[in-house]
Amino acid sequence: MKDYILLLPLIYLFHDFEEIIGFGWFFRNNPEVFVKYPRLTAAYRDFTDVGMAVGVFEQLILFFGGLSVLAYYFPNRVLYGAWYGMLLGLTVHFVVHIGICVYIRKYVPSLITSVICLPIGILMLVKTAGLMTFDTVTVISAAVTIPAMMLNMKLGHIMMFRIGKRITGG
Repeated sequence: MKDYILLLPLIYLFHDFEEIIGFGWFFRNNPEVFVKYPRLTAAYRDFTDVGMAVGVFEQLILFFGGLSVLAYYFPNRVLYGAWYGMLLGLTVHFVVHIGICVYIRKYVPSLITSVICLPIGILMLVKTAGLMTFDTVTVISAAVTIPAMMLNMKLGHIMMFRIGKRITGG
């Protein structure tokens, strides 16, 4: 199990670096996306690269890096379950990014790393599932982690928005 645990923050960073590097360029060069898909782009209005980087860093420290390091050094059912929930959530996140690109019929920064990381995430899910015992504690831990990650991602978008407003003087 330990062979896989610290891969999760690396995969997360690899994927999110594409977003940090490319989202600013994408939104500056495709303003029509905000008009045509307001529900998809609402979280990215007043986006800044710095705001995105802060959101990625917060998620890394709190979830991906922090929880992975805890699970690595203090292995137990709760942390393994939470780690598995994060891996599952991130793997679904890759599917969502690919789906968005298909839906809007346009490359969006996150597509390349999503295509690369999706099979890795699936393979890790399968391999680690074979190494874990899915008892009630582990399943509850994984099930609680997924909505916690989603809530934290929403908070990250709010933080990105506020930082973007401050930087742009809005």
